[in-house]
Amino acid sequence: MLASFKQFLVRLETFIAAVSLSFLLLFAVIQIIARNVFETGFPVLDVISRHLVLFVTFMGAALATEYNKHIKIDVLANIISEKTQKKCYRPFLGVSALVCFILGWYAGLFWLDEWKYAPINEQWSVYLALILPGGFFLLGLHFILLTLLARKNYIHL
Repeated sequence: MLASFKQFLVRLETFIAAVSLSFLLLFAVIQIIARNVFETGFPVLDVISRHLVLFVTFMGAALATEYNKHIKIDVLANIISEKTQKKCYRPFLGVSALVCFILGWYAGLFWLDEWKYAPINEQWSVYLALILPGGFFLLGLHFILLTLLARKNYIHL
């Protein structure tokens, strides 16, 4: 059941990343044409584009984590033996999940502050900023799923 949930999550993240990247490129082209041809622009598209970058980044980071292509501390891999690496694999994934959940918690507090002090006419953009806590919690979820579903043939740290 966890494996099928994980597959669904990967498909959803891939879709969100692709759609976000497509809109980001479309909005960039619209802004370039509007500024260079019509000497105007759409400030709303700049705000949305900034948030779309975060969507692409967090979805890409979640997918990289899922395929074990995330950033690792290679210094440890050279110092500790392969036997110790096998023993530390799941605990390191658990620590990574904990760090992501802590970052998600504080990003959520930051979001609440933004919501509290956002002017009425800009509150719509605060909804887009939910990607910050959501993205960190999503990364933490991926690390938890990797911890629970880690293969017997672990992947080197």
